[in-house]
Amino acid sequence: MNISELAAQGPRGTYTEKTGLNGVKVFGRLGVTTALAAALLGGVATTGAKAATDGQDRPELQKAMQAFVDAGFAGMQLRVNDERGEWVGSAGVRKLGTGAKPPTNGHFRVGSTTKSFTAALVLKLVDDGTVKLDAPVADYLPQYKLDRQITVRMLLQHTTGLFDYTYDFDPDGTPVSLIPVQGKEWVDKRFHTYTDDELVRLSLSRPAKYVPGTSWSYGNINYVLAKLLIEQVTGHSYATEMKRRILGPLKLAHTVVPGARSGMPAPYAHAYYRYENAPGQWKVIDVTRQNPSWISGAGEMISTTEDLHTYFSALNDGTLLPADLLAEMRKPHPGSAGLYGSYGLGTYVQDTGAGCDGIVLNHNGSNNGYGAPMYSTPDGKKTMTASITSGDAVMDVATEFPKALNALVTTVFCDGQAKPAQ
Repeated sequence: MNISELAAQGPRGTYTEKTGLNGVKVFGRLGVTTALAAALLGGVATTGAKAATDGQDRPELQKAMQAFVDAGFAGMQLRVNDERGEWVGSAGVRKLGTGAKPPTNGHFRVGSTTKSFTAALVLKLVDDGTVKLDAPVADYLPQYKLDRQITVRMLLQHTTGLFDYTYDFDPDGTPVSLIPVQGKEWVDKRFHTYTDDELVRLSLSRPAKYVPGTSWSYGNINYVLAKLLIEQVTGHSYATEMKRRILGPLKLAHTVVPGARSGMPAPYAHAYYRYENAPGQWKVIDVTRQNPSWISGAGEMISTTEDLHTYFSALNDGTLLPADLLAEMRKPHPGSAGLYGSYGLGTYVQDTGAGCDGIVLNHNGSNNGYGAPMYSTPDGKKTMTASITSGDAVMDVATEFPKALNALVTTVFCDGQAKPAQ
């Protein structure tokens, strides 16, 4: 999921949607979710270290990166490609209790940044005529007896109205998670394997929230269905198709579709999760290893800042998709406006305002312990990709993360002169 606070107009009124470094959306009535957002993240370390840079000196980028560590995050690696060339750096620590900085070529869990890859893969199938963007999903996945008003486009844009198994609300406003997504319950099941069919049927066990296409609500269920659709129409696994159509052609050798595998390819920085093990008793554990099957095609992937740069640049400069489909990705839904812009098909469209680069595209992500910002100008020539890891300190994630990220985006896309529009 995005590490964000989004304004979402739901069937029961206006809600605020927040997501922490854990891949879970948390949305409720305005002003009630700060504590829950922090709980979802777990604590983060305050230990800092001077940024290690490769190439030219960019003190403004070092400062913007260090701000995350100063706010309480354990470590960060950052890569910026712009008219001045490429800048790579890291700050904080690779592992708690040590002084080593995060590797600048380290692997990390990208969380909902995966959705951009999944959407691009579906659109590759649209491009070759295998899938029709406005066809009913039920035509491809008849076993779920989905409302025939739900189209492939609605999956990618989060307008299906389907109840989300990770976090949603019952009609009376009661928050519901159909699987453990935080706290001790998640910790105890962090190596559990879920099947995509199981996740879909959990969501479908609850009534739809609204008539398909009449509103917008971010939901992992949409991209689990998109993954199943890919597998159904190609006859191959999601991982195989991702490698054949995107990872292979772009030579993204360090990007992994792990499925139910819990390991992390080296090198990497460690990520931690702070939770209440018993009433009043808090514990911190290393969650570098975790089974991402619960988030599936909505957030399972592992990558590096270099691979994310290569991917997002190629997506936005037209290398991956023809102009007409790239334009479809960038058509934002009017009801999705929030902190990171408005949602198209697997991408946010954000106006950075006067004095900046104008429109930027992004899709950030997070899993428990990890965050992954990914930004680009529409021509793919200026990109910013990063990884953030959590540690053992307590912080107000709902306040500190947006503040630090806003400063970083301002530094990269506004030359530090203007604040991005919100």
